[in-house]
Amino acid sequence: MPLSDKQQKGSPAPLWLVAFVVFLSVMWCGVGDSPAAETDRLEVAAESGGGVRATAQVFFPARPAVVQALLADYPHWPDLFEVRLRVAELHIREGVATVDLRIEHPLMPGEHRLITESRTLTNGGLVTDLKGGDFKRYHRVWTLNPVEEGNRTRADFELVVEIESMVPDWLVAIAMRQELEAHFRIVKQKAQEQSKR
Repeated sequence: MPLSDKQQKGSPAPLWLVAFVVFLSVMWCGVGDSPAAETDRLEVAAESGGGVRATAQVFFPARPAVVQALLADYPHWPDLFEVRLRVAELHIREGVATVDLRIEHPLMPGEHRLITESRTLTNGGLVTDLKGGDFKRYHRVWTLNPVEEGNRTRADFELVVEIESMVPDWLVAIAMRQELEAHFRIVKQKAQEQSKR
């Protein structure tokens, strides 16, 4: 069957379709996943047995030693978060920091207590575990690695939290995502400032 004049000359519509398909192909192929275009990743989800788990990979514009110093500066932990918290007590003994934090959060009326023990990791990073307070579970791990092309750090992050509260875990997960995004942004800014000194 012969093609009509319109079909032989072509229509602009297929060009739009081709452009759209090319765009989707580029997006799906993960061009942004190449080492030259590293991007942060954050996943937060409620766990079936209770609590919330967050995992992330974050790139900081500073050497691991600079990031390590910020994360292990226990008296200034409140400066790394947008949520209101304060250090009520701090004891460092034989490389273990016991931090008694008081947290004010919109999801939980009043002030809540989180007592943790933190240890620095030999290869770079920090592990923090629950010691007491108003939480059922708290486990946080930062692992720091240098990025080959300069004074940058790739940080792998894991956090598991379960709160003594009637607030549903799905709501905690939403709040945690926002708070971690802000936390990472603040640490990046401070790391950049420190690396310029």
